[in-house]
Amino acid sequence: MSVPTIALFNNKGGVGKTSLAHHLAWMLADLGYRVLAVDLDPQANLSAAFLDDDRLEELWMGPTKPGTVFDSVQPLLNRTGDIAPPHVETIDSRLWLLVGDLLLSEFEDELSAEWPKCLSRDVGAFRVVSAFWRVIQLAGAACEAGIALIDLGPNLGAINRAALVASDFAVIPLRPDLFSLRGLANVGPRLRAWREDWAERLAKRPQVTLDLPGGDMRPVGYVVLQHTLRLNRPVRAYDRWMRRFPGEYRAAVLNEDGAGDVTVESDPHCLALLKDYRSLMPMAQEVRKPIFHLQSADGAIGSHLYAVQGCRQDFERLATRVLEAAGITLPAPSPGQLP
Repeated sequence: MSVPTIALFNNKGGVGKTSLAHHLAWMLADLGYRVLAVDLDPQANLSAAFLDDDRLEELWMGPTKPGTVFDSVQPLLNRTGDIAPPHVETIDSRLWLLVGDLLLSEFEDELSAEWPKCLSRDVGAFRVVSAFWRVIQLAGAACEAGIALIDLGPNLGAINRAALVASDFAVIPLRPDLFSLRGLANVGPRLRAWREDWAERLAKRPQVTLDLPGGDMRPVGYVVLQHTLRLNRPVRAYDRWMRRFPGEYRAAVLNEDGAGDVTVESDPHCLALLKDYRSLMPMAQEVRKPIFHLQSADGAIGSHLYAVQGCRQDFERLATRVLEAAGITLPAPSPGQLP
């Protein structure tokens, strides 16, 4: 049985996507689930959120290979074989990482060239396009993960297309600004086009034993990150854009009619409204922890501790909503598993 995969994707950068992936992975692990975090962004920011420079240097430049996701797909790029068994980095007793790599950008042209060849039933093309999914499934099986979260870069290139083909579901992070609103107009049509294109290729799959992803990439909702609150309400400048998210999400992403008078607070497609945690975020990044793991020794004292507790509650609700929206049923953790 394959590991269910959820991509966090927006072609607009700077929306907090990697931070969301990092916190959501930790929260699911805290809730007792076995989680594989997958870094398919050539910037490797998610890997840097989990690992210090010394460990990244070992994985990127050390003698032991494979260390990263690029090392696993490199045999396809070099025409020396199929994917190599991936290295799975242990982060915690219930959390693992498929490490990203800046060299992954070298795989972009190969993915782009092989995509149209799938229509000619080229076995090698299917191996290349499905490489990410097969690496994720091997890594998930190695750590017995119940779910995989995939962090992607902010673009609509061939790497992200292959990563989304490897995804069962998609969560769209947004900021309350014009650029995120405009980005929805790109994300929705592209997801539908890629889903249809992959379905056409699957219909022409060669008659060989090769497991391939379904490429559903079904949108399960959006998350609005780092909106500033005043008296528990978004400030006016942000509220201007947030009012338009429900209608634009339905029109652009779901290809449905507008939302009418639905607000983000009442929109069932809005998975969470996450506050700006201000000074807590750089504090958490410095110690490579999620905000809700910060302690007084990390500098979280006084009112910061209340914010840490609030952050935990926010992400616990979000993790539950994501699983529910995707219809993913994971084995219930036993009380002894919980932190």
